[in-house]
Amino acid sequence: MINPDDLDPPRPKAKLRDLQPMSVQELQEYIVDLEQEIARADAMIAQKQAHKSGVEALFGKQAD
Repeated sequence: MINPDDLDPPRPKAKLRDLQPMSVQELQEYIVDLEQEIARADAMIAQKQAHKSGVEALFGKQAD
């Protein structure tokens, strides 16, 4: 079975920010922003897994 994720062109990785010039307050805010982004990514993963489970329940699980 073809994995739809394999059909997407590879996306470039995000560049790491230079943390050296950032103050402690800026670093703490940056961490909060990253934690929110992780939570957003986790929610999308859960949504996609639920969708996949629904499709598999409807059509049966395909062999990888």
